[in-house]
Amino acid sequence: MVYCVVLHQSYLYDQDNLVLLEKANKERGEERVDYIPGIPPTRLVDFPTVFHGTGRQTLPRALDSVSLASKAQYLLLTSVYELEAQVIDALKVKLPLPLYTVGPPISYLDPKDNSSVISSNHDIPDYIEWLNSQRTGSVLYVSMGSFLSVSSSQLNEIVVGVHNSGVRFLWVSRGETTLFKDGCGDMGRVVPWCDQLRVLRHPAVGGFWTHCGWNSTLEAVYAGVPMLASPIFWDQTTDSKIIVEDWEIGWRVKREAESEKLVTREEIAKLVKSFMDAENIEVREMRKKAKELQETCNAAIAKGGSSDTNLDSFIRGISQGQA
Repeated sequence: MVYCVVLHQSYLYDQDNLVLLEKANKERGEERVDYIPGIPPTRLVDFPTVFHGTGRQTLPRALDSVSLASKAQYLLLTSVYELEAQVIDALKVKLPLPLYTVGPPISYLDPKDNSSVISSNHDIPDYIEWLNSQRTGSVLYVSMGSFLSVSSSQLNEIVVGVHNSGVRFLWVSRGETTLFKDGCGDMGRVVPWCDQLRVLRHPAVGGFWTHCGWNSTLEAVYAGVPMLASPIFWDQTTDSKIIVEDWEIGWRVKREAESEKLVTREEIAKLVKSFMDAENIEVREMRKKAKELQETCNAAIAKGGSSDTNLDSFIRGISQGQA
């Protein structure tokens, strides 16, 4: 994610700034910073969570990695230029090396061929069969990521809230199936794993409850699916801000990352019901913008698009021994 690279480059190296940012984050979290090159005004609470839990332990390693960028011969970014143009332009000014956006780094599907989503092979998974029987845009896909999770108390509120919303759902749950002890009935399916891009591209899926990891975010944008943003850690908080404020293709689940305050089942049920209401004017506009960004991604990877051109330039550069 380019946004956070620029943030690290322009602000977080100085340890005195780290102390000041930590204090400001606690005292003035709603205050917006507007002086970081290429980055729109951003609340302090939307900066990467570097002051809580294991954040302090991983921060030095992250900063070391970013500091090495200026010593590289090339810099490849798994973003799409049009999605973060101002940030990428600011980074190009700062770094004296060729910089290429080549994203999204996913298995591309023909955007005109939805049949590849539904029947790409003869062995169709049960969850795809179930999606095939659902109305267009009616299913909420829920996945909290692969290695971090919310607290068990919060997860329980989410499970009950989603169930009580009356919205149909497909849920990827790794080991927490006991929370679904009462079953899902006809309203949903719980699976330990799924082909996420295939699910997001399915016509029945109308929304994605996500932890806002960058890979999942790009897959949702590529699929044209709006997001319920529920970040847990690090850059996920900033990704959430981009989804909701910059791209306007999602809603926040009302809880700041690292907060100990639970979002209640009642709040979740109301939020999910509204988010999946296709007749809601705000939801219709959000889905429209999500489809527009999907077209942006498709244009970037098409012949002559920004990512296609950048990849060609990179290959030409290394094949000719240029740096």
